[in-house]
Amino acid sequence: MLRTPLREALLRPLRDGALAGFVALVLCLPIVGLPTSETANGLILRPRIPEAIAFAVAVFLGRFALGVAEAGRPRPVALIALLVAIAAPFIRFAPEFSAALAIGGLFVALRASLLAFPTLAGRITGGVKIPPVAIKRAPLVILALLVVLPLTPVIDRRLLDIAILVLTYVMLGWGLNITVGLAGLLDLGYVAFFAIGAYAYALLSISAGLSFWGALPIAGLCAAVAGLVVGGPILRLRGDYFAIVTLGFGEITRLIAINWSSLTSGSQGIAQIPRISFFGVADFTATPDAGRHAFHELFGISFDPSHRQIFIFYVILALALAVNAFIARSRKLPLGRAWEALREDEIAAQSLGLNLQRIRLSAYAIAASWGGLAGAFFAVRQGFISPESFSFLESAVILAIVVLGGVGSQLGVVLAAIVMIGVPELVRQLAEYRMLAFGVAMVAIMVWRPSGLISRREPSIRLGAAP
Repeated sequence: MLRTPLREALLRPLRDGALAGFVALVLCLPIVGLPTSETANGLILRPRIPEAIAFAVAVFLGRFALGVAEAGRPRPVALIALLVAIAAPFIRFAPEFSAALAIGGLFVALRASLLAFPTLAGRITGGVKIPPVAIKRAPLVILALLVVLPLTPVIDRRLLDIAILVLTYVMLGWGLNITVGLAGLLDLGYVAFFAIGAYAYALLSISAGLSFWGALPIAGLCAAVAGLVVGGPILRLRGDYFAIVTLGFGEITRLIAINWSSLTSGSQGIAQIPRISFFGVADFTATPDAGRHAFHELFGISFDPSHRQIFIFYVILALALAVNAFIARSRKLPLGRAWEALREDEIAAQSLGLNLQRIRLSAYAIAASWGGLAGAFFAVRQGFISPESFSFLESAVILAIVVLGGVGSQLGVVLAAIVMIGVPELVRQLAEYRMLAFGVAMVAIMVWRPSGLISRREPSIRLGAAP
């Protein structure tokens, strides 16, 4: 790396750092410096101007350090940034500022180290490729860890709840991967099928008295029928127009849930949704209803409230594995190959005699059915659903998991769900900055792995060597 003169190496980073600090100050003043808190007397303004200024100063120092490193002096910058990151937890100014300073110091140290060692940089940013054998064996390792996860003594209720949430988004990501990854259709309203499945189960369990196991396939069927009805007209559209219409469908579904109060209870939501049972044989309660067994009595063990949570974990694991097995099998069938042919080249697929409308509709309806099953599980796990649970943000998160994990990659969806759902949940105590960390993670993935965490896809069919 060429070293620029000291004067130039300092002036330009100072200018860039000052600009970055000013922008950060403008953004931090209304968000961090002037927060409000709700009390019995209404909203009260609680100014935190020093914290906002401190964040702007931290941004200035970080941008200045990066500029100096890019000017040809990365090694001292990396050392100083690492020392700052180590010393940040001992700063008693504000816990959030200390955390931000530590994360920023580590980021600057990593960036400066990559500039100091270009070979290492090339490997991290894509020069090194994940061996195919590692990708092939990774699912088995992850599955083994998941099977024993609830039984390990180090897993408490909170960590198990996070694991269940991550698996729910893994299932949703795999379902959407059929539409986006295999068929090449950009769907921005996938949360609509998630909502249809949730409301279908809630209404069937409360009104018709069906158990989770009886209502689960019906919820998936309701979502699939909705996919067929909606997909018929909108799948004639292409590209951005299709994405916009699916976005509208997701919002229409949410508004229907809000306004059809006689059926969905409107914005108040549906509460007291019946809990899951052990395959309809036993309940996870200390005193079950008349004619029902208790889970702990059935197996001759002592009562523990965590039994239901562990069972719920294995249920969502089984549902997610069913989606994965279905996709893996479908890719080897003519239907799956037709999806991928449609994704790669519509004109070539049509020239082979494929009915593009039916292929798109099949992908859209099947993906919708898996979304409906995930919605039914969400309802039985939460025990309460409302329209606020099915906003456009959920569709954006699911789509981001698919794209950042690697479009069409099943393993990539798992890794992206862990990064985007599991990690923010672990730092929920920093509630004000969870979305900031979420955005930083997305930017980092897009910069270092633009094709996704796992961009390599196994071909659906291999041509044998010519004789």
